[in-house]
Amino acid sequence: MDFRQYQQQATALAIYPNRGSNPIYPTLGLAGESGEVCDKVKKVLRDKNGQFDAETIAAIRDELGDVLWYIANLSAELGVDLDDVAARNIDKLQSRRERGVLGGSGDNR
Repeated sequence: MDFRQYQQQATALAIYPNRGSNPIYPTLGLAGESGEVCDKVKKVLRDKNGQFDAETIAAIRDELGDVLWYIANLSAELGVDLDDVAARNIDKLQSRRERGVLGGSGDNR
């Protein structure tokens, strides 16, 4: 499955208020699901001495799927193709690597 297919299927399954004209809902969902990923990783540090077991990896994988769903729907709300988001990100990172600023900080480097 590519990102375009995923975005089409994810948006077809989306049910939330004012879908199609509500970027706020998927933005807040993205923040919440990202926090759940972070929380699971934090608990690995706290409870498992930094060791990721199969159960934890599976749980994080599922949360990453939720993050991806919200990214797909936010992109759709903004009229942005998820394939384009992915391709532009890789182009940006390759450009940074070529210019020797991949490890720097700031958006415009």
